[in-house]
Amino acid sequence: MIKPCNFEMKAFYNNNNGLIETKEWTPNCWINIESPSASEKKYLLEELQIPEAFYNDIEDIDERPRIEIEDGWALIIMRVPIKSNDVKLPFQTIPMGLIFKGDVCVTISFYRTEIIADFVQYTKRKNIHIKDNFDLVLRLLLSSSVWYLKYLKQINQKIKLAEDNLEKSIKNEELQALLQIEKCLVFFITSLKGNHVLFHRIKNLKAHREHFDPDLLEDVDIELGQAQDTANIYSNILTGMMDAYASVISNNMNNIMKQMTSISIILMIPTLIASLYGMNVPNGLEESKYGFWILLFVSVILSSVGAFLFKRRRWF
Repeated sequence: MIKPCNFEMKAFYNNNNGLIETKEWTPNCWINIESPSASEKKYLLEELQIPEAFYNDIEDIDERPRIEIEDGWALIIMRVPIKSNDVKLPFQTIPMGLIFKGDVCVTISFYRTEIIADFVQYTKRKNIHIKDNFDLVLRLLLSSSVWYLKYLKQINQKIKLAEDNLEKSIKNEELQALLQIEKCLVFFITSLKGNHVLFHRIKNLKAHREHFDPDLLEDVDIELGQAQDTANIYSNILTGMMDAYASVISNNMNNIMKQMTSISIILMIPTLIASLYGMNVPNGLEESKYGFWILLFVSVILSSVGAFLFKRRRWF
């Protein structure tokens, strides 16, 4: 299970050909808060007066991407990928909410992400000027799509590693590792679909669509589509691979059981002969000094004939 970070992560950014971090809030700056503490929650609800319902919606780990407007406040929730602390589920997606009204703009997530720091550095390198809050949302969607693709590459490496281990093993642990990776891909696919729907809703907002940068819209659409396609491809490959290796493991176990059964039948032949010879009934060999050797010779011959027949029929 992923866990919220237990330290304050509040930052203020001014928009000046790249996001510049400042020490305090100024009108129209961007506030980013990760894993809000009690004092930060009080700051958001009492000083900035954002709706508490919006705050609670973002806190819900299962919240879907959507856009909502209430009393002049706008809430946009997207899902972003993170690395999880859970070894069995290395990648997960979480809700990130952007709330804005007038000169207040806040992004909130209850888990630590790599996206924000990378996004800030990217705006500095490219000297990007963010025009308005919706421009920020689109650029965050673009950045999250890039991170989906980065994590998908890491997932692909885990798939290859598990595949190599499966070729050398007939245990279930490797299949279970692939199952956990498949869960990660399901989370990614579902979240990417939600983000794509959110993107189209923002794109079609009548009051704002004339102000959107068409190149930015195209980039977001392409990256989201590419991330979705990549996740679907990996998921389909993984499903087929798991089915194939499950059959391989089953066949390997059947071959082992067949070999063990063949060995048991071959060893049963001298056991049967020795059992018959050891019965307290006349058999004509009880007085012979060569009786033991005769029975041993017969046992070896019959066992050899059985092994030859099994080998010829490829049962052994």
